[in-house]
Amino acid sequence: MKVNTGAGRGETRDPSDTAQLAYDLRLAMGRVTRRLRQAHAVGDVNLSGVSVLSRLSNDGPDTPTALAEMERVRPQAMASTLTLLEQRGLIGRSPDPADGRRSIVAITDEGRTMLAERRSESVHRLGAVLEEFTADERAALAAALPLLDRLAEQL
Repeated sequence: MKVNTGAGRGETRDPSDTAQLAYDLRLAMGRVTRRLRQAHAVGDVNLSGVSVLSRLSNDGPDTPTALAEMERVRPQAMASTLTLLEQRGLIGRSPDPADGRRSIVAITDEGRTMLAERRSESVHRLGAVLEEFTADERAALAAALPLLDRLAEQL
């Protein structure tokens, strides 16, 4: 398995070389992820916190354990994220009516407001960058979205 680590951006690749494709995809996704984390963190709420707020907003209240599983992080990491969000007033915890030993986490009105503002800013920033792409490039990105979602689910 030969992996070219010195490839330039925009270089056409052989799609049958899955090792090279995996390497290039990992590098590109890493760069995108780092840039998103830098650009989209809100104060001391990082991208992980925003992801948890989004999940709670979209899917409704859940347990810390379930959130950790869905976000694919260790329970300890989720506990730290939830503590930060709770300190900021962005989530609230209440006892689980079915099992008082567990807690249920829900997004607060403040959390919904912050998330809406964050989404608006994020969409605006990404949209401004995408405006610089050609129509064909935007179409290629749009066509790749289902594959990226599938990849994320299978990892």
